[in-house]
Amino acid sequence: MQTSEQVAAGILGIGIDLVEIVRMEESLTKWQESFKNRLFTAEEQAYCDDKALPARHYAARFAVKEAVSKAFGTGIGATMGWRDIEVQRDPELGRPSVRLASHVREWADAQDAGEILISLSHTHNYALAQAVIVRRSRG
Repeated sequence: MQTSEQVAAGILGIGIDLVEIVRMEESLTKWQESFKNRLFTAEEQAYCDDKALPARHYAARFAVKEAVSKAFGTGIGATMGWRDIEVQRDPELGRPSVRLASHVREWADAQDAGEILISLSHTHNYALAQAVIVRRSRG
């Protein structure tokens, strides 16, 4: 059995974010394409816009981006922008994953970041995401 110190040594960071879906709906309505294009990749937009309730899926992806940036300890800003973190979906299993833009992946590699595990969920009112960054194995 691993000690809590051994488990913590394998985790580089964790982050979580909660988004009100109504606020996402308001932003999508008010700012439309300019809002989507500033925050989401074309692939994310295609996925969300194909859903019956797009704002719910946009909110979940927004929460993932926030959770990942919090797990790295940087937030969204100089190190990584909104479109530098892309939420993808495994076509067979449906499991969500994150793809980092190449310059962010290089920065993350320098931080010993390995796999980024994410989980997302949504209800009628909220979208929630959690990110865990696993420290890269040096073996």
